[in-house]
Amino acid sequence: MKPLLCIVLCGLIGISPHLPAQQVSRTLAERLGYKATDRLLIIHADDAGMCHSVNRATIQAMEKGVVTSASIMVPCPWMPEIAAYCREHPEADFGLHLTLTSEWRYYRWRPVTAITEVPGLLDREGFLHRSVEDVVRNATPAEVEKEIRAQIQRALDFGIRPTHVDSHMGTLFTGPFIHVYTRVAKEFGLLPMLMRATPERIAQARLLGFDAEKLERELTPRGYVFLDTLHETVRGDTLEARREFFYNLFRNLKPGVTEVIVHLALDDEEIRNITNSWRARYHEYLILTDPKTRELIDSLGIKLIGYRDLMKLAYKPEAASTP
Repeated sequence: MKPLLCIVLCGLIGISPHLPAQQVSRTLAERLGYKATDRLLIIHADDAGMCHSVNRATIQAMEKGVVTSASIMVPCPWMPEIAAYCREHPEADFGLHLTLTSEWRYYRWRPVTAITEVPGLLDREGFLHRSVEDVVRNATPAEVEKEIRAQIQRALDFGIRPTHVDSHMGTLFTGPFIHVYTRVAKEFGLLPMLMRATPERIAQARLLGFDAEKLERELTPRGYVFLDTLHETVRGDTLEARREFFYNLFRNLKPGVTEVIVHLALDDEEIRNITNSWRARYHEYLILTDPKTRELIDSLGIKLIGYRDLMKLAYKPEAASTP
């Protein structure tokens, strides 16, 4: 299970809804060529590259299901498999799930950077720390920057052409590392996953050591793209309960650009021996490859998009309009 902090971390940063009137401009949907009332949805699969089971489930959900985008964990053992798929399918919408933690009991990984160069990223066993808290406690921003640069470069060296970056377990969405995350992403021409800050998220960001509204003021003029809504916690202990959660989420989707983060796997011995969340991952795979799910999305008039669409706006700030 994810630590509570990870649930708090993901998607906390971005732009405040309380902008001065002179800075109000077109909505993100309108900038993408849609109407302000349109409901645009990114269904995003985390953890590609983690293992073979996750890779196969992710590929199938993108080819036959409704998953529109995914992100790859570069330090993990099965990254070369998903990299080969990316080379063979350059149109596929993959980003990088920048990884600074290694949380499973026995299935673990090390940094891409030489371990002598990033000692603060390592636990006593020589792997990446298991928790976000341990990374924040032990690693320096310089070490984090070195490692995420190395992960992006390794992905490029393997022929992956990523559209975006995000953060495994939300480690980069903390005060010590948030500016490293956004700066390095832009230097590589990639969109960092960012989201408009609700009042609740602004309050949570304070607990994580940064000012979301200040970050907004800094990044908005530089052309960063912000999601309108993010859903990263899926509920339901059974297949049908989880299906109902997704279907209710789709039925109640608000206008604008929403991202829903999912975690997929097949039902096999590999994933069963890696994580106790295997059943939930398998259920999400079943739901998101079920033709009935696409039928519902289409019937609701929801438009599926991905990060390739958002990349059209990357670092192109829109001129502010006046009332």
